[in-house]
Amino acid sequence: MSVWGAVAGGFAGTLVLTTALRAAGELRLTRMDLPFLLGTIVSADRTRAKALGYVMHFATGQIFALVYFGMFSAIDHSGWGWGAVFGLAHGLFAGTALVNVLLPVVHPRMGTPLSAAADRPLLEPPGFMMLNYGRRTPLATVAAHVAYGAIVGGFVALGG
Repeated sequence: MSVWGAVAGGFAGTLVLTTALRAAGELRLTRMDLPFLLGTIVSADRTRAKALGYVMHFATGQIFALVYFGMFSAIDHSGWGWGAVFGLAHGLFAGTALVNVLLPVVHPRMGTPLSAAADRPLLEPPGFMMLNYGRRTPLATVAAHVAYGAIVGGFVALGG
């Protein structure tokens, strides 16, 4: 196992995850745009928000890859399969607690079930498993996170 494998895997995995989610959006499988959601935390300008969101998403991908590396080190195992399992857990966490509960708390432009549109400009809250962004959003999101995890796990294992 190698931390450099985790860094390389985090970059490659985030590239695949981001591309898969972008493709899912273009194919009308989801209306979710994760980089846009992240970028609007720091900017109300749509173009700037999207660019900043991609930077934030890649940085977050690196952080999660290092968390995965820590978990692989703790169990003294890594590989594509373990990474896919971690990716599944990651995708389920992201769809339930992370974007449904935690993100609306810190996001200044995201609505909650307790806010009204007249209060401030809002983004639609994702809802449970991000279902507010389309019925196929959970499938696309979880599948992309499983791929991310498998890639990170594989790179960590190959890193020696």
